[in-house]
Amino acid sequence: MIPHLTTALTGPLLAIERHFLAHQPAIEQWFRSAFSGVLPPFYASADLRNAGFKLAPVDLNLFPGGFNNLAEPFTPLAVQALQIAIERVCPNARRFLLIPENHTRNPYYLANVWHLQRLLRLAGVEVRVGSLLPEITQKTECATPAGPILLEPLLRRGDRIVLPDYEPCAILLNNDLAAGIPPLLTPPLAQRVLPPLVAGWHRRRKSHHARCYAEVAHSFAEAISIDPWYLIPAHRKVTDIDFAAKQGLEAIADAAAELFAEIRREYAQRAIDHPPYLVVKADAGTYGMAVMVLKDPGEILSLSRRDRNKMARGKEGISVTQVLLQEGVPTFERVAGAAAEPVVYMIDHYVVGGFYRVHTQRGPDDNLNAPGMHFTPLQFARPLTTPDFTAAPDAEPNRFYAYGVVARLALLAASRELSELTVSS
Repeated sequence: MIPHLTTALTGPLLAIERHFLAHQPAIEQWFRSAFSGVLPPFYASADLRNAGFKLAPVDLNLFPGGFNNLAEPFTPLAVQALQIAIERVCPNARRFLLIPENHTRNPYYLANVWHLQRLLRLAGVEVRVGSLLPEITQKTECATPAGPILLEPLLRRGDRIVLPDYEPCAILLNNDLAAGIPPLLTPPLAQRVLPPLVAGWHRRRKSHHARCYAEVAHSFAEAISIDPWYLIPAHRKVTDIDFAAKQGLEAIADAAAELFAEIRREYAQRAIDHPPYLVVKADAGTYGMAVMVLKDPGEILSLSRRDRNKMARGKEGISVTQVLLQEGVPTFERVAGAAAEPVVYMIDHYVVGGFYRVHTQRGPDDNLNAPGMHFTPLQFARPLTTPDFTAAPDAEPNRFYAYGVVARLALLAASRELSELTVSS
């Protein structure tokens, strides 16, 4: 079953969908040209928000952890994309070593590992799972809703990461390295590491990605003659923050006031009557941690101690010293009446599926990546990159084509981002 969509299909978004369909050959040619000069991330997922008047990515994850939420009919597409990705980065590879997050008590994350391991095996490589946890000193079976996985202790032999009886050709990280590079993975390494170590949150910054995305989206919009505003969330970066000590809160409030004024001007020009809001998030990190919604600049100055403590630390307890203020894009997507947002999965530069993140207790202006969320796989007859020219622009295949276009823009931005990080490392 395809989730029923109740998105308002009037105004600029419908025009965007019509425009994408009318320019589909130009769009695909633009992507072919744009990706020809860069190495795309091995895999990624993009969180999108569909406001009816704006369609934009609000986050891009280079260590996607939801392969268990993809619809089974998309497995052949994912396998083919994996084969292309492997041929591109290590064509002679026969053995992969998959290194996951240390979430041994989260069976749903481990189900993601199970599905990722299965996809790699279907793509034609051996793959075993090595754990960074010090307590994993021998082969340890973990139960998941999908089936059991076997965690094995990692070893370092010179410049190679191995298992006691297994020498992999390449290392696939499904761990975002938020706490830094573990000693075991410290360069130099003889094996190819995918994604590269610089992609971890110890180096990567959301504000850097936002800048790269804006550049890519402007270039794309110029190529197909569309207003880039409909694709780009405005943003600001604020540094030298200490939420616990209330340091830098005035700077956040000032940046927020500036950003609110900019958004209101843009809304007025386009006759948009939705009240603007901002999302304040740690400039590094994931899992929806250290994220808050701001309806007024002054709210940041009156945060309770409890709210400041929530914002003070991200994943792995890392202190938040820099934040990204991002234009809030409300979602009008609904699944069974609940607020939802699409998450699009990509391997190499191919869209391979996705799901809806759904939250029954939160509204269209809220952060849905929060406890209480659940996931509904996207299931439809054709890939997200294939429109139906015989259907109306608001038909489901065409809506998903638009999602695939915007997700690939975010992926291209990540390609440039990683290239810049590699050069500067």
